Amino acid sequence: MLRLSSNDPGFAEAFARVVADRRESAVDVAADVAAILKDVRERGDAALAELTAKFDGHDLDQSGWQVDAETCRKAFDNLDPTLRAALELAAERIRAYHEAQLPEDRDYTDSAGVRLGATWRAVDAAGLYVPGGRAAYPSSMLMNAIPARVAGVERLVVVTPTPKGEVNPLVLAAAHLAGVDEVWRVGGAHAVGALAYGTQRISPVDVITGPGNAWVAEAKRQLYGVVGIDMVAGPSEILVIADAQNDARRIAADLLSQAEHDPTSQSILITDDKTFADAVAEAVEVELSALHTQATARASWETNGVIIDVAGFDEAPSLANALAAEHVEIATDDPEALMRQIRHAGSVFLGRMTPEAVGDYVAGPNHVLPTGRRARFSSGLSVLDFMKRTSFIQLDEAALDAIGPAAVALADAEGLPAHARSISVRLGQ
Repeated sequence: MLRLSSNDPGFAEAFARVVADRRESAVDVAADVAAILKDVRERGDAALAELTAKFDGHDLDQSGWQVDAETCRKAFDNLDPTLRAALELAAERIRAYHEAQLPEDRDYTDSAGVRLGATWRAVDAAGLYVPGGRAAYPSSMLMNAIPARVAGVERLVVVTPTPKGEVNPLVLAAAHLAGVDEVWRVGGAHAVGALAYGTQRISPVDVITGPGNAWVAEAKRQLYGVVGIDMVAGPSEILVIADAQNDARRIAADLLSQAEHDPTSQSILITDDKTFADAVAEAVEVELSALHTQATARASWETNGVIIDVAGFDEAPSLANALAAEHVEIATDDPEALMRQIRHAGSVFLGRMTPEAVGDYVAGPNHVLPTGRRARFSSGLSVLDFMKRTSFIQLDEAALDAIGPAAVALADAEGLPAHARSISVRLGQ
């Protein structure tokens, strides 16, 4: 774990190294992914079967290519009642939050008499990648599928890796609850390729969303343009801005909530009290000892964890904006004052009683968020990722008379006479 102080002479350089550290997999996966995608494009299902046998250790023809709707329904019905109620609460809150995101069409006539507007329409089909390797995440199923359904997507297709052919029942239950149409037992870069190109069994989709490992992220990056994607996501991260009025154990638990995802995850604390910083560091060790994910969380904390002592919280916003973290907790007396100054963050959690983890499950906003400093230019998953906007224009003779001559002048200036002529012939020129 790295300890920094803003008063130290070398702080700016050390902090810049933290910001510049991408933490993505050191393995150069681009060439491997390109070969996998080429194989899937050329051989379709045959490539999927071979790659699934290689990476997930099962024969799709024996275990089944697809999980049927009845199996998903039974998984939901057989859930422990408490867990089923929790899933239902999460789905209800996620749905309500995303319904409020639906954009409105525009249709108006301006002062020149030109009718202008735009309509929003959902894509026809969306592919949802749900992880199933290191851990299975029913919450990711809900966070991807529900916004797509709210947007009006007609066909929802899930791909999820199934090591040894086994699927987590909770994931299937979440698929039933979210109204998913297809669940395929394939994962990895080859599954992303199947969604984009289509195979003999799997019809192609228009948009692919959802988190995955380095190979999945690289496959999405390479296929952008063939399909739309939500984002290229990297390792999880959390930034906690906390004063000494907090319970050190709570802040330690918050830091570890992301560290347990992966050894490449990052947890950062900014505080104005060195004694409190020491207490949090000690509490992290205590909390680690109680986690069954200790090995992963410890590797993350010891390799990528950072504690930054600042002279005052007036220094925190500029540091937070440089980090552009996926999750930002502000546990201070006046969290909103700091939030107003933070321009770059995937999602912000305000106050001492708002742990980031509640946002992963039941708060409502989406937990698929930009990582790797990408919050500088991108947002979390929303209904807009499953929709596109089409503008429209309508002119009558008077409107064309009003604005057409300017368009003719610009077309002529650009050396495009056919453009100019298509307007001028209507102006009687």
